[in-house]
Amino acid sequence: MSILKACLFVEIGRSTFYRPTRDWRKVDSAVIDAINAEIKKLPRAGFWKCFGRMRFKGFTFNHKRVYRVYCQMGLNLKRRAKRVLPKRIAQPLTVLKKVNHQWVLDFMHDTLYCGKRLRTLNIVDEGTRECLAIEEDTSLPADRVVRTLEQLKAERGLPNQIRVDNGPEPISACLTDWCEEQKVKLVYVQPGKPQQNGFIERFNGSFRLEFLDVYLFESITQVREMSWFWRLDYNEERTHESLGNLPPAA
Repeated sequence: MSILKACLFVEIGRSTFYRPTRDWRKVDSAVIDAINAEIKKLPRAGFWKCFGRMRFKGFTFNHKRVYRVYCQMGLNLKRRAKRVLPKRIAQPLTVLKKVNHQWVLDFMHDTLYCGKRLRTLNIVDEGTRECLAIEEDTSLPADRVVRTLEQLKAERGLPNQIRVDNGPEPISACLTDWCEEQKVKLVYVQPGKPQQNGFIERFNGSFRLEFLDVYLFESITQVREMSWFWRLDYNEERTHESLGNLPPAA
């Protein structure tokens, strides 16, 4: 088939067929450089924010051209900026046999009988192995952690420091600002080193083996009631070899 008949068949003009292909990266290199400069300074900026900053700097690119290049670069898709953690220093797992010197908190996951997800926040006093609180709900954001710590503050005061991992709740500004106001030091373990948080991991294993894996829970309320009785038994009746075969309350 001739080029004329082929163009008529697919309904395009012959000028379109003969038009040489262009590399948009070379043609729009100036636009690409300008967009990259703005994205480098403001990674979460959208198109209009980038375009406004480019216009303010004196670029005269048409907004339709900038948006075409913006889409070809894949910047119109949702992108997630990963939060860079500061370097965590390895610290020995030393514990003073002293009440309210250092607490440790961690989260656990489970499901109800209906399949609904369940989270628990466990707080333990490392010096006495006492379980201070077990908070259960479908979601436990950082402000919920602060509320639980406020309740413990009213009951028994606050510790000198709290050992945590690098989850989203412990590194949130809500918790870090609260600890700074209360003059409580946050001690972070190194990422991927759960052995540096060995005391709460040991408690989580007991909590999983003796409570979560034993029962089928029908509701959050049932979990709260049963865990309250389990925590009383853990603190007042269950003996620990590391405490000389005494319960934490003793």
